[in-house]
Amino acid sequence: MSSRESNLKEKFRIALTSTAKVISDDFDLNKKVSEKQSKDINSIEIDSINSPSDFIKLRAETDSSALKKKFSDDAIYRKNLPGNNSSRSLYNIAEKIRYEALGGRMLKGIEKNFHENYSQIINKKRRDQLKTKEDVSVTEAFELYMLKNFHKVKLNPLTSKMLYFWEKDFEKSIEKHKEFLIDNLENQNTYSSRFSQILQEMDIFQNEENQTNEENQDQGQDNPSNDDQNNDNEDTKDENKDQEDQATLDAEYEVDEFNLDEQLSEIESEEQNTEQVLKKNINNLDLDYKVFTSQFDETVKAENLENADEATKLRKSLDQQLIGFQDIITKLANKLQRQLLAKQNRAWEFDLEEGLLDSSKLPRIIMDPYNSLSFKKEKDLDFKDTVVTLLIDNSGSMRGRPITIAAICADILSRTLERCSVKVEILGFTTKNWKGGQSRELWAKNSKPKTPGRLNDLRHIIYKGADTHWRQVKNNLGLMLKEGLLKENIDGEAISWAYGRIKKRKEERKILMVISDGAPVDDSTLSVNSGDFLEKHLKKIVKYIENKSDIEVLAIGIGHDVSRYYDKAIKITDVNELGDVMISQLSSLFDTKKKYH
Repeated sequence: MSSRESNLKEKFRIALTSTAKVISDDFDLNKKVSEKQSKDINSIEIDSINSPSDFIKLRAETDSSALKKKFSDDAIYRKNLPGNNSSRSLYNIAEKIRYEALGGRMLKGIEKNFHENYSQIINKKRRDQLKTKEDVSVTEAFELYMLKNFHKVKLNPLTSKMLYFWEKDFEKSIEKHKEFLIDNLENQNTYSSRFSQILQEMDIFQNEENQTNEENQDQGQDNPSNDDQNNDNEDTKDENKDQEDQATLDAEYEVDEFNLDEQLSEIESEEQNTEQVLKKNINNLDLDYKVFTSQFDETVKAENLENADEATKLRKSLDQQLIGFQDIITKLANKLQRQLLAKQNRAWEFDLEEGLLDSSKLPRIIMDPYNSLSFKKEKDLDFKDTVVTLLIDNSGSMRGRPITIAAICADILSRTLERCSVKVEILGFTTKNWKGGQSRELWAKNSKPKTPGRLNDLRHIIYKGADTHWRQVKNNLGLMLKEGLLKENIDGEAISWAYGRIKKRKEERKILMVISDGAPVDDSTLSVNSGDFLEKHLKKIVKYIENKSDIEVLAIGIGHDVSRYYDKAIKITDVNELGDVMISQLSSLFDTKKKYH
């Protein structure tokens, strides 16, 4: 191999790896990754890049591995694994097509890579004899069925004939569920649970003992083959035929001596485009949501909103209000604290042959030197390193008792959870002005274009950072009572902001608690856009976080039902219930292991 080709291979490997990291949304691919996944993504091996077909295959396989890392949870995969051994290989194919289809929705470049690669695989298939159903394996036919219906890959005459033998069997079981499955591609648990049920009820698997040829011994989540060697084990082609087919394919792509450089340039460009797209704010998930301008928005630390004297005065006012609620909330907080500390108590295994020396057993060694030394080891506890973000609606409708109770509860929870080594961040959201502020003025100066999108100046407030101790910022919480602070509420962008902050945290478990008194409202924005403009965006953002991240979201609606926005939502009719609900809900979250969607 020439040094030029070697250098190109290394550049190509680096480009593929970088793209995989961006697609998987994980820039530390060794973190929480199985040995196989790490090898698939972080140690890409390139045997040959002498033809365009090699590039296509490598790019598709790399994309698939990265999407598996991003969208496929192994625990959910195994939980829904069919009991029927013969259907497990089909279940495996269905999951692979699911996360690849999601990748295609996410980026057109990924979709193009898959279509080119699968078309390449389909065009390389050769069969000497194809007369009956027995000439085609069920797994091969099922993969073609999934490619045709879920990946929208066009089959050629040969593969259409291969699918023909089995298509009626698949349609009989899957057709009525197809729309449901496509609608739930983003929800792995719902999708895989339904597919598992479908496969187990398929007529072709009713007599499993007669289908041993189709049994898949691998119960893990290994991808189905991306090349024809595994798909056509029963019809192995001779080497000359392979070379002939490959030469035909390469000729179609007009290979020339500059091809390697051109392909590398294309993959590097694709990497840049992929990173640009995936690094955009999740607000852009909904293309209907626009922002006229963000130049007047601000994210401000609470202490910068007011001078120290005024902050101290407002804190004293909060403390006065705290007196009436302190007994009830403190009892609840103590209950939560006892529960959390109980989970963190150290437990040991004794009388081990290795570990830490158990000093309590030393007297018996002194009494009888022939006694063996005794060791101990601390047990692993099921208590995850945790961070909680409280995102509090600072809108005008929260003025008075609601915002006071919210501030009191945030104060109590912050102190309680800190004692239990749980990090707490307290955030607020409102707007800088009524009636649009500088954003609306700029819009008016620009001839008032139609449907301008969000038309107000955001104000996002950091009352307490997760790494800041409560004592250092306790005066900040009183600033929620500041006269004139509470204005409009644009919830979707606020939740996006809070999500971006907590997502960067290193803690293993992340909880986002939103406290609001109803729907997002900004008169300036809604007067020049559709009436559901802000609500649609809020729903889109919340759905994204709930379904595509490991962050647990809990919402508390004060006087209003917010369950139309959040899967897990509590409504309280009296603000006096807020402390009880916040603490009891957090308590229940800590009391149970996280349930996957």
